[in-house]
Amino acid sequence: MPTTTDQTASPALPPVTDPETWQRELNALRMREKAATRELDAIAAQRRRLPMVELPAYTLQGPHGPVSLIDLFDGASQLITYHHMWFPDSEWQCGGCTSYTAQFTRTDFLRKYDARFVIVTQGPIEEALTYRKKVGNQLDWYSTAGSDFGADVGAPPGGGFALNVFLRDGETAYRTWHSDGRGTEQLSHTFPFVDVLPYGRQEAWQDSPEGWPQSETYDGWLSSEEVAALYGPRAR
Repeated sequence: MPTTTDQTASPALPPVTDPETWQRELNALRMREKAATRELDAIAAQRRRLPMVELPAYTLQGPHGPVSLIDLFDGASQLITYHHMWFPDSEWQCGGCTSYTAQFTRTDFLRKYDARFVIVTQGPIEEALTYRKKVGNQLDWYSTAGSDFGADVGAPPGGGFALNVFLRDGETAYRTWHSDGRGTEQLSHTFPFVDVLPYGRQEAWQDSPEGWPQSETYDGWLSSEEVAALYGPRAR
């Protein structure tokens, strides 16, 4: 019988071992995971001790007209804003931002912590709300178009995305924390899920064993069109 060669060979696999060896290796990894958890606890403790910056009385645009920054708190004392990148006159906005914000569908649990989470973008409010509906986003959106708010907190027109946290004392808002780039990963579940998979993110920059499947950075990310197909009004 002739021998055939599989031209689509499976990717490399982790070595197979006995349960005792597997548990020993897992225990060794667990020590590092626990150390990382303790370090994150220490970082959070330092974050709670950060000073804050008083902010002016910004006016943004909401679904029903002008709103103040204080209005975004909706009675809560704490507020998280994700600043969604916006490209004028573009049908599809940033795929990373669209995908990142699509993962949040139920954030009312923050009310137990006297907090709220909303989306802010440089796009005009009508366009922003239309895009929100098209991609099936379930968060509350506001526009900083015509306001210096976005530019003052690290998300200017034509700029990148950002996460900001604010504290309200009466009618005065303070900025307490900010992050962008990969710093936003800790406020997500997408990458933590992918990172525990045997092959991880499969991006070429990552340290993976020889033979692990790898691709270019962002290849595995959802595009805005894919987000709309999965979660938008026409999703199945």
